[in-house]
Amino acid sequence: MKIFIDGDAFPNLLKPIVLRASERLKLPLILVSNKKVNMGASNRLTSHIVEAGADKADDFIVEMVESGDLVITADIPLADRVITKGAHAIDHRGERYTADNIKQYLTMRNMMDELRESGVVTGGPKPFTQKDAHAFANALNTFLNRHYHSDSV
Repeated sequence: MKIFIDGDAFPNLLKPIVLRASERLKLPLILVSNKKVNMGASNRLTSHIVEAGADKADDFIVEMVESGDLVITADIPLADRVITKGAHAIDHRGERYTADNIKQYLTMRNMMDELRESGVVTGGPKPFTQKDAHAFANALNTFLNRHYHSDSV
């Protein structure tokens, strides 16, 4: 198993959480972004900077991800694409995207896009808090305990 991070909007509060999990379980960590993102130091971390442009980082992740890998992203269309490949996805607030719920998330996202395009002010996401980081840490830990087996390294 590898952990991919959609890095351009990755919250700073989550960086040490993911680095610790990667080190503890000896899992490769791949950060993909359009610009340099400082994650901290780890021998398990590989950074890939892709060219600027819509979906370039997403396309790289989808190309590289394999069944059983984990992708950390708040990008619902990316989550849908990696789930289709048999990988897993968790967002920054600890929500796990699955084959059972991803279409609902896509529908809601598309509806909100349509509302914004029609001029309805919907506001942005609520500010990211320590409580969100805690929820993410719990979700990541739960996921890794269920899906990762150290004997598979």
